[in-house]
Amino acid sequence: MTPYEKLKTARMQGRPTSIAYIEHIVDGFIELHGDRCFMDDASIIGGVGKINGIPVTVIAQEKGTDIESRMERNFGCPNPEGYRKAMRLMKQAEKFHRPVLCLVDTLGAYCGVGAEERGQGFVIANNLAEMIDLKTPCISVVIGEGGSGGALALACSDRVYMLENSVYSILSPEGFASILWKDKNRAPEACEIMKITAQDLLSLQIIDGVIDEPEGGAVLKSLDLFTKVKSLVYDEFTALMKLDTDDLTALRYDRFRKIGCQMQKI
Repeated sequence: MTPYEKLKTARMQGRPTSIAYIEHIVDGFIELHGDRCFMDDASIIGGVGKINGIPVTVIAQEKGTDIESRMERNFGCPNPEGYRKAMRLMKQAEKFHRPVLCLVDTLGAYCGVGAEERGQGFVIANNLAEMIDLKTPCISVVIGEGGSGGALALACSDRVYMLENSVYSILSPEGFASILWKDKNRAPEACEIMKITAQDLLSLQIIDGVIDEPEGGAVLKSLDLFTKVKSLVYDEFTALMKLDTDDLTALRYDRFRKIGCQMQKI
């Protein structure tokens, strides 16, 4: 498929959202709410559970599955409160030595006036800084769209994986085309330039691996995909939990320093 076709696949109605992954991957999931400051943001789900017996914290961006749930979830575009909730749960996980699994699926952080007034940019930057130094293993999986800083705020992890037909980019292709050419209809062309596919990002060493989707796609055979993701996450957590805390954070820091240096060369 072309990059634009992959973008449409990532946005496809019926593609499993984070709730489906949590239901099939995490045993005994207990959702936790609120940022202890303003409100509970429904576009980010967070809580605790177990993956094959390992206690974990799960933080996921949720778009919703129909028009009612999408409106409730703000179409998966978090407000500052969502990112503050995410960081609260990450620090809780750090305290109790639980690894963190982040499921990324967002067009981007919500850009409304209220979100900006409550510090959207600051809270995303704070998440980036805190995640780099988080003293517990962290894995991020892009399951649909990974848009802009809204996705990166949950992706400064020890390992970052993408599903075969997911995308990860600095902003939406429509936004890119509107800024660069003043024409959002050139989004297909923007997709080619932006290198948004899992395969492109793996070749650039931005991510650690691509998770193959079943023949027919995630929409048709999602149970096979859930099993594959669960096995991968379990194996990675098992390996990362053997590392000394100082080594873990040093390796994570070096990982993103190398990405930064590589992007400067490009």
